[in-house]
Amino acid sequence: MKYIDEFQDPELARRLLDDIHTTVTRPWALMEVCGGQTHTIIRHGIDQLLPEQVRLIHGPGCPVCVTPLEVIDKALAIAARPGVIFCSFGDMLRVPGTDRDLFRVRSEGGDVRVVYSPLDALRLAQENPDREVVFFGVGFETTAPPNAMTVYQARRLGISNFSLLVSHVRVPPAIEAIMTSPDCQVQGFLAAGHVCSVMGVEEYPELAERHRVPIVVTGFEPLDILEGVRRTVQQLERGEHTVDNAYARAVRPEGNPAARAMLADVFEVTDRAWRGIGVIPDSGWRLSERYRDYDAEERFPVRGITTAEPAACRSGEVLQGLLKPNECEAFGTTCTPRTPLGATMVSSEGACAAYYLYRRLGGPVSTTTAQEATTVG
Repeated sequence: MKYIDEFQDPELARRLLDDIHTTVTRPWALMEVCGGQTHTIIRHGIDQLLPEQVRLIHGPGCPVCVTPLEVIDKALAIAARPGVIFCSFGDMLRVPGTDRDLFRVRSEGGDVRVVYSPLDALRLAQENPDREVVFFGVGFETTAPPNAMTVYQARRLGISNFSLLVSHVRVPPAIEAIMTSPDCQVQGFLAAGHVCSVMGVEEYPELAERHRVPIVVTGFEPLDILEGVRRTVQQLERGEHTVDNAYARAVRPEGNPAARAMLADVFEVTDRAWRGIGVIPDSGWRLSERYRDYDAEERFPVRGITTAEPAACRSGEVLQGLLKPNECEAFGTTCTPRTPLGATMVSSEGACAAYYLYRRLGGPVSTTTAQEATTVG
């Protein structure tokens, strides 16, 4: 398949690994800021094939995982209301709230539906004018444009029984929060290529310069990850800290102007809480004043819902890169995909889910074992 098979070539992977091994002379810690990249790394054993001096830290790149518990509980409260059709992508249904999840709400009689596009939810609103239809708008800059377009269409078509529960977050402020944390160990970033395909790269040079860290825009296949690591290590070894686009087949410097214009019209930047991390200034979006009538938090009485994170779940440390999933006492025991304590265990992009799915249950394995077990290609 074009742009898939050629980016899983094992011979090219070996060449890139050889180049990284030859280049590195000292320890470096790199963070990937995308849950999809994390799954590629763990699935293919890339972190175990790299030189011991190159350590990969998993960042807060799973949009489902960083959705705060408070917002999950608001979603549950809205979904349980009579007369509401609550729509969501499937990966949100098993994310635990304080005492239940959306599957439980559905089993108790709530009309919870899985959709494949926010426009499916808008269509349901058109077909059910006597019902309130709510779409759970979660994600980074990648999923925000279609959600914005749906609200724009609702207003243009005069559909008044549709609303959006918004929990959109932005990557650059998260990088800022990571770099200013007293516990920060990160020396370079693999930036998420799909985010940059929408927003471009103009927000990153100032971050790279101020914090003196290289930021390499990276794709999602094994060779993408290895090339991103190679370019980041080369910069670190040379003492450089610039923004480098290693995903030029999909990312233009200016991003997608039409998508950015839609975001600027429908949303406005706001402070946003991240699950297990806390509030990061200017790290999210909310509906702008022009579209505030479509805000589910304004339409339903959920403003007073507050929550406390479960003490047994250490997903906040995982999302900050301070803890590997298999270093958590609950991992694989009291916390499994069947009995999750947090979203990182059930989301398709969660780090805990990746470690569990690909049987990374114990400590690190030897390089020899990793080379024998790798599935690159």
